[in-house]
Amino acid sequence: MTKTKDRLQDQPGQARAGRPVRVPSPVLASHSSPSQRHHQEKTHKLSQKGTACAEHRRRYSFSSMASSSPQAPPPLLLLLPSVTMCLLLLLASPRGAAAAPDTEALSVLCNGASYGAGDPFAASLAYVLAELVSATPARAGRDFYDISPYAAAFAYGHAACRPAAAADDCAACLRSAVSQMEAACGRSVGARAVLVDCSVRYEQYAFV
Repeated sequence: MTKTKDRLQDQPGQARAGRPVRVPSPVLASHSSPSQRHHQEKTHKLSQKGTACAEHRRRYSFSSMASSSPQAPPPLLLLLPSVTMCLLLLLASPRGAAAAPDTEALSVLCNGASYGAGDPFAASLAYVLAELVSATPARAGRDFYDISPYAAAFAYGHAACRPAAAADDCAACLRSAVSQMEAACGRSVGARAVLVDCSVRYEQYAFV
């Protein structure tokens, strides 16, 4: 019985009472052949590389998601300086400010007949032209037709401005039209000036 017990205790892989059994690691076992150790080392390196690649892919995926995510809109306070600058530029531009009326003459037509210096028509014409300049801007639609009150020689006149024109702009355009008409036609008994933003006409007869 004693010999059998001793043989059982001497066999490898068997633990004596109170002592753990140490089993050699399959990777680091000293009795493995060179080819097995080489295969095990290669497998271990490939496993490490696979882990590193997985970590790299995880980091790259996280950075791509962060870069492709929409950026938060800038705070409103950061936009105020840009909005203020745009408003200032708009007000400083000719279109943003109140533009002057366009008094370019499209046509100026003159009647071939003329009146003399003492002709009563001169007073009637002066009255009508002054009325057209002063009354037309205040009329609805910026359109006005007038007749002189002097029966000795009636003068008839018509003036119009763009309906959307301001009253001051309409008056300025009409003054320019009368001035260009007088410069081109002199003492003609009839004349018409058509400007971009207004028109004026007078005659010795009713035409409207």
